[in-house]
Amino acid sequence: MTDALRPALPDHLSIDPRSPHHVPAVFEHPVGIRFNGKERFDVEEYCISEGWIKVPAGKTLDRKGQPLLIKLKGKVEVFYKE
Repeated sequence: MTDALRPALPDHLSIDPRSPHHVPAVFEHPVGIRFNGKERFDVEEYCISEGWIKVPAGKTLDRKGQPLLIKLKGKVEVFYKE
């Protein structure tokens, strides 16, 4: 698949459909996230310009039943998987 058919990857993206940073068109293609040189598979949200990702804190849930997220800071690289 060519890059022309894929939307540009945003600077800030969330997998939560309730978030204002959720872009459904991006999730039609497999997206990879590399954090500090290591590919991560548990990222819920990221921001490239501010250099952070949010990942679940174990099995802990918040009061609404959603995973409790922690913010990790470092170098964030986002790419489409082939």
